[in-house]
Amino acid sequence: LTAGLGMLETELSRQILPDGGAVDRSPYTLAEAFRYLVMVMDTMAEAGEEVPQFLRNAHDRMAPTIRFFRHGDGKLALFNGGIEGDVDMLSWLLAHDDARGKPFAFARHSGYQRLLAGRTLVLFDCGVPPPGPFSCHAHAGSLAFELSAGPQRIVVNCGAAALPCHRKWETVLRATAAHSTATLADTSNATFLPEGWLSRLLGKRLFGGPTDIETSRAESPRGWTVVASHNAYVPVFGIRHERELTLSPQGLALTGIDRFYPVVRRRTPLPFAVRFHIHPDVRLSRAQGGDILLKLPNGEGWRFRAGGPVSVEESVYLGGEQVRKTEQLVLTGSVGEGPAEIAWIFEHIEAA
Repeated sequence: LTAGLGMLETELSRQILPDGGAVDRSPYTLAEAFRYLVMVMDTMAEAGEEVPQFLRNAHDRMAPTIRFFRHGDGKLALFNGGIEGDVDMLSWLLAHDDARGKPFAFARHSGYQRLLAGRTLVLFDCGVPPPGPFSCHAHAGSLAFELSAGPQRIVVNCGAAALPCHRKWETVLRATAAHSTATLADTSNATFLPEGWLSRLLGKRLFGGPTDIETSRAESPRGWTVVASHNAYVPVFGIRHERELTLSPQGLALTGIDRFYPVVRRRTPLPFAVRFHIHPDVRLSRAQGGDILLKLPNGEGWRFRAGGPVSVEESVYLGGEQVRKTEQLVLTGSVGEGPAEIAWIFEHIEAA
């Protein structure tokens, strides 16, 4: 028992960050680690063994961070190789949290921002990739976000290949285009070790990706605003991507601006695409004028508008055990010698 607890303390210090997140930046990994931690603590308590303080400290850090990543449906956000998880299991695990720690707004060490107003929740990935051996399931999803209203997810990431039968989707789902963020020249902002002897030895590690992400957060009469930018495309294309998100005080509108800043002079324009993957339970239709209407399963309505044409394309969703067909909204443009930007908004529609 002493030896086992010693090894567990070492791994908790190595794999659980100071803000309670998992070192691989996956909400699902964090929940699984927390499940094992609860099992150990319960077993020790039933055996009459004193639960060491380092276990209690880890438990108290992790529980609020799991709440941080839960959407209104009680399941987890889809970042860095994670899936939704089982809502009953998550609720049971968090019922063990006597402190009932509330989720914070910014998970600094994990690299995520959380915007909550009314019934609307936004989770925003503002972190650098996890270190080498912990990046084998990490995704190239810098500056991706997810949006939910009450129990209904609206904007999502595509998910992860959690089951062996989904392995053919693994590379596609890890690519930047499978996330609700921007791509340049249809290129991921990080790459992965391909199949071969090296990946069999080291795992399919992620390499490249952003090394510098600048983030700021401010409150104004317009609501909470988070601005983040990353340098992942600078070495290849000489362009920095910045995303600004503002959630209105009542949670009735999420406004965004994607900006592209050349840090070296470019002569030929470079195409970009900004993608918003929509949850398969949400129905899309096009209104007059080009706006996109989103109908939620409970009848609630939202509208998407942008400062440019919006195309609707096919997508997939692997938040659980099934591969589900869905759709994505795509904005396109190009960036040349000077900066380029495109603005957009998701807004709640009042019932008639």
